[in-house]
Amino acid sequence: MTNPLEFTDKRILVIGGSSGIGNGIAQGFRAHGAEVMVTGTRPDAGDYLEAEDSDFRGLAYHCLDVTNRDAASALAEAIGAVDVLVQSQGIVRYKRQEFEREGWDDVVDVNLNSVMDVARAFHPALADRNGAMIVVSSVAAFKSTIGTPAYAASKAGAASLVKTLGEAWARDGIRVNGVAPGLVPTKLTSVTTDHPDRREGALRSIPLGRMGTPEDMAGAALFLASPLSSYVTGQTIVVDGGLTLS
Repeated sequence: MTNPLEFTDKRILVIGGSSGIGNGIAQGFRAHGAEVMVTGTRPDAGDYLEAEDSDFRGLAYHCLDVTNRDAASALAEAIGAVDVLVQSQGIVRYKRQEFEREGWDDVVDVNLNSVMDVARAFHPALADRNGAMIVVSSVAAFKSTIGTPAYAASKAGAASLVKTLGEAWARDGIRVNGVAPGLVPTKLTSVTTDHPDRREGALRSIPLGRMGTPEDMAGAALFLASPLSSYVTGQTIVVDGGLTLS
């Protein structure tokens, strides 16, 4: 019997796969036999060697600045065929920076505008392979984040985009779904995870009693990219240990 989670001969691209959740997802696909490419903002993968959450074993690296609105199209032309596209790019601006125009625009450009730019650029490649696109948003899409309005709004927009593209692109043979992580230790969440009092307070609100891991998110992504989810499109799976249940 064929293993539905076997991705041998499949080409996977993880936008933002140079670190954090995206890197964990990339390694998850690699462990299941895929040819995996990742993007990051630095010129070369070697520039990430000092980052503790980066693992480039078996991954091909491409530099991509998603704030350049034409860069995704150039990358799509260079890469060619793609079976699975994972969009895991994201930024946040703390200390109320997102209440100002510059902070708002920076976050929305990366977390929402670039998601559509990348989707548009890779649509032909995904259609050629009856492929799948997975957008990593956040549980912030479904609740208030009092200090980071652009982050919450952009992630809500990304989750909404999953619904619309899931419907619009089904006719092209492309399934579009999403993953909404809860609290996962990354550089974006270090404001909480690196401070014992904040971390313990956050853990008390998670029914499963632990933070998530990039590997937890990879499990959801593998499911959404596999034949196991062949009748699923336009959905965002919340992977948060129960954080948003109450």
